[in-house]
Amino acid sequence: METYLFQTSVASSVLFLILYFVVKVIHNIWWKPIHLEKLLRQQGIKGTPYKLLRGDMEEIRRSTMEAWSKPMSLNHHIVPRVLPFFYDMVQKYGKVCLSWTETRPRLIIGDSELIRVILADKKGHFVKPPQNPFVDLLQLGVSTLEGEQWVKRRRLLTPAFHLDKLKGMLPAFAISCSALIDRWKNLTRLQGSTEVDVAPEFQILTGDVIARTAFGSSYEEGKKIFELQKEQAVLVLEAYHNIYIPGFRFVPTRKNMRRYKLDNEIKAVLRDLIRKKQQAMPNKEVDLLSLLLQKCELEGEAAAEDDNNCLTIDDVIEECKLFYIAGQETTANLLTWTMIVLSMHPNWQDKAREEVLRVCGKKTPDFEAINHLKIVSMILNEVLRLYPLLTAHLRYTKQEANIGGMLIPAGVEILLFTLSLHHDPKHWGHDATEFNPERFSEGVAKSSKDDQMAFYPFGWGPRICLGQNFAMIEAKLGLAMILQHFSFQLSLSYTHAPCTGITLQPQHGAPIVLHCL
Repeated sequence: METYLFQTSVASSVLFLILYFVVKVIHNIWWKPIHLEKLLRQQGIKGTPYKLLRGDMEEIRRSTMEAWSKPMSLNHHIVPRVLPFFYDMVQKYGKVCLSWTETRPRLIIGDSELIRVILADKKGHFVKPPQNPFVDLLQLGVSTLEGEQWVKRRRLLTPAFHLDKLKGMLPAFAISCSALIDRWKNLTRLQGSTEVDVAPEFQILTGDVIARTAFGSSYEEGKKIFELQKEQAVLVLEAYHNIYIPGFRFVPTRKNMRRYKLDNEIKAVLRDLIRKKQQAMPNKEVDLLSLLLQKCELEGEAAAEDDNNCLTIDDVIEECKLFYIAGQETTANLLTWTMIVLSMHPNWQDKAREEVLRVCGKKTPDFEAINHLKIVSMILNEVLRLYPLLTAHLRYTKQEANIGGMLIPAGVEILLFTLSLHHDPKHWGHDATEFNPERFSEGVAKSSKDDQMAFYPFGWGPRICLGQNFAMIEAKLGLAMILQHFSFQLSLSYTHAPCTGITLQPQHGAPIVLHCL
């Protein structure tokens, strides 16, 4: 009898667990999405209907592959090619419309005021969306944190990007830029000109800059990390664009094992770099890693009273991974697109060169000279408008939020379509897709036609990119030194094909013909 009761109890428990699991699955994949869709549509938001499990993932993939399968003509109307699905959605349903990421509703927002409100949020209503767990392997630095963790990490990192620190980094920037100029001069020495794919060249340049300024080393010393991070980025992006099945990351597939192996290798190399830096700490080298490790020691001392108030070595490793990715990708792609665009518009290339030679001559620009390069600044901003490094920003409603009179329930992903905003005739006029640096002649604040803020190359609000000034100073110096020594034009082999990876980049490289001056 006791055995029978025990078996009955076990069977009932198992049945209850199965029933609970089934109900939870049905809730997550059907009832919740349908409920959220109803709430959004009741407010007049139009868009695609929910499709069980997959949402719009297949359509996004199909339209992207189709658009990227062929190049575009040599113009700056890039939105339909870069993000075709989202472009079509906005054209069809308006600047606030509904799409789906698997089982999660996603609002596509291309309205300037709503974008500004969401980016300026200080109350934590809009947070980073839950990610595919594989994305965590790329980096878990300050850009991924929320709440008090983010506040503390941001506070620790901000002093490293103050203007006085950036001034101190300028000699390191100049060393890296000079190495690039010397390399290109050697290539043009025999015939006075040569064809170079500048995209990987700028990866080397910015890699060298971030290695020197963040770690006190050189590109060659950091090359292993760059190579591992690049391979990891490809594998992570592949996982990101596929439907994620819970628990799949633990399945020992070939790619999963490679992802975790890369993660271990990257962390091992960084731990060794950190160990060497700690041994050299008495020298008080001024680079980002030294500053982080000093904070780590100070916070470690404070941890005796508050265990949560501690920056660990693992935290430092994640920030290092972010430095390597963001520090290399952003400026490299900005300089790449700038050379492509100036090759398409040689009159502006001439204007910029004339300004650089007038202000700096052939001397390496110093900090004061860089601040006087108005035309160079205008050109870089216009390139960032047409070819922003990040084509969209993602947010997520952790709780119900009111934006523009709309009540957005918790659990909704929001895609801020900044690429579309940067090309919107409403803000930039009939020539919105044309290259016209004069828009920025009175600064960023007065750049748009209607004086509304419609320019977000580095985000906005409390989470604006910490490295914005770092990237712009590096780009100004690099472009100025190139203009001092070379003129350039597009190679006949250049194919105009912008696409998105981590950042916006030329799909088939950037072959440019350099002419030594």
